[in-house]
Amino acid sequence: MSNPTATHTRDYDDKEYNSHPDSDLEQQSLLPQHPRSNNDDDITPTTATSTKSWLSNLRFSPLHLTVSFVGGIIGGVLAQHLICTAFPSSHPPSTYHDSYDNYAPPHAGSSEVHNFPPPTPTNIFPSLFPTQVGYAGITPTGAEAALVATAPSYPIHTGAPALVVPASHFGEKAKDGHGGKHNGTGKGDKGKFDLFKHWGNLSPWYSVGRGTFGLDSGPEAPDGCRVTGLHFLHRHGARYPTSYASYGGPANFTNRLNKAASGWTASGDLEFMNDWTYKLGEEVLTPFGRQQLFDLGVSMRLKYGFLLKNFTESNTIPVFRTESQDRMLSSALNFAIGFFGYPFEGMYQQSITIEADGFNNTLAPYKTCPNTQFKSKADRGRYYVAKWANVYLQGATERLGGMLEGFELSVEDVYSMQQMCAYETVAIGYSKFCELFTEEEWEGFNYAMDLYFWYDSAFGSPVARIQGIGYVQELLARLTHTKIPVHNSSTNATLDDSDITFPLGQSLYVDATHEVVVLNVITALNLTNFARDGPLPATHIPPNRSFRVSELAPFATNVQFQLLSCTSHPTPQIRIIINDGVVPLTGIRNCPKQKDGMCPLETFVESQKEIVGETDWRWGCFGEWEVPEGEEWETVVGYPPAPGS
Repeated sequence: MSNPTATHTRDYDDKEYNSHPDSDLEQQSLLPQHPRSNNDDDITPTTATSTKSWLSNLRFSPLHLTVSFVGGIIGGVLAQHLICTAFPSSHPPSTYHDSYDNYAPPHAGSSEVHNFPPPTPTNIFPSLFPTQVGYAGITPTGAEAALVATAPSYPIHTGAPALVVPASHFGEKAKDGHGGKHNGTGKGDKGKFDLFKHWGNLSPWYSVGRGTFGLDSGPEAPDGCRVTGLHFLHRHGARYPTSYASYGGPANFTNRLNKAASGWTASGDLEFMNDWTYKLGEEVLTPFGRQQLFDLGVSMRLKYGFLLKNFTESNTIPVFRTESQDRMLSSALNFAIGFFGYPFEGMYQQSITIEADGFNNTLAPYKTCPNTQFKSKADRGRYYVAKWANVYLQGATERLGGMLEGFELSVEDVYSMQQMCAYETVAIGYSKFCELFTEEEWEGFNYAMDLYFWYDSAFGSPVARIQGIGYVQELLARLTHTKIPVHNSSTNATLDDSDITFPLGQSLYVDATHEVVVLNVITALNLTNFARDGPLPATHIPPNRSFRVSELAPFATNVQFQLLSCTSHPTPQIRIIINDGVVPLTGIRNCPKQKDGMCPLETFVESQKEIVGETDWRWGCFGEWEVPEGEEWETVVGYPPAPGS
């Protein structure tokens, strides 16, 4: 890499996918050798027919049957004896559970793992199961969808129709996971509480209500305007817990239970834990997470498919970006399947940037920013969450602690139970832990997530702007159709200076990243509408707060940078839409207060260039600055203390 903060590079080779739909061998493997007739025997394979004929000629006497029966009993007894001798444990030696009904449940708190697929299945025969066999039939395509331009209304995404919450506990509206139109209070239609909107960054993404961010405008093109381009930034889908938890953590809680596994019993609302097992993996997407990105791809094709016409006219295909982490690559590919359909080879190119120490990457900027880890600096997010948890979970800790004999529940354990509710729901569809808490305690959990990310990744973090500025530089390059002039951040010179891996002048860009980076970018752009309540207190929830992580950075969150041409404006316009909510751009210098959130593109670009020029990557990432623990030092611009301060 030419960037001084990175030392490695790597070439990417495209794979060619060849199919042979007209292969004679495949026809012989897949098609019957003789025409089908009305006689069932006509389609029976020759071998099976001869076997049937052979069996029909056999005759068995009573003596034959008696000897066979007795021999079977003796053989079964001998086999059972041999198995028990070889495997004396109470459970058969297996890496998976053959049947839940055959074995007693593992001890409460233990981990349960189903290793699918098996490492070396015995029935894999690729040549007999080709993915292309020809005979596709008629395949003409139609016109591309343009929902943002043609539909009378914009579709609302309600979040999680495949997941289940305890309806009896939260009201009728929670039955199907829908909470109605969001009104900024965390409640749906008719005031019904929507649990899915109270999990912070663990919430499934949903369309925030019109006016949530302060503008009475929707994501559809304003009157007199047409969409000319889209820069789309999205998070990965729902995943299992990460291997690291700053505070709480389902795995940490389970480990504590395991250490005391022989000495505790649960009763009351916690009685289910006597038979409960920990079923969560780590890091990778859950099935629901895969669905989220597939659905997101489908929805974006319906809304913006017409932008692909520009690629046909220029004889090019789009380049989408993601990172090398498993959940990132899986998210990008599921999005592509939804957007392009299967197979998608030849329809776009997937740039996979390396997410690892030493590789510059604007979609994972913390990998080349040592101060992101704060070295000896305070873990500000953990400090505020722990302080707030001791306020809002005192009653729950006392209530639930009385239901667990032989194990002392801490406030952090109870916080982990709330995390367990969210993680189990997005992983296995439902969680009994969700029933344990009141609406007020879920409001408290949601705010705990706000506190953590405000101080860890957004306006209250000393490194948020530093980490987000690289993506802003790339956005400016794309908007102005010019290469990045100076690589002085997390930008990757090897990739970004190439017209192939970082094309300019295209009408559609799609980038996949993490929630922390989405918040970094929001901070770097200076979207101060979300900073007006800061610094956030750890003693109470501010009324009508603007910074809600469940609205800004849930699973599969998405940001639309929408380019517009309008009859009422002489120059191109840009606006920013987060989870279908239009964001005011008044925090960006010289952007007007406009009812649809639009700003002249030239004004937006010049203001962002100023922010880039005022942001010192080396000082932020490598400077010897310190921030004390707790509330002795604060920021609302996501930047560290100035040199000499």
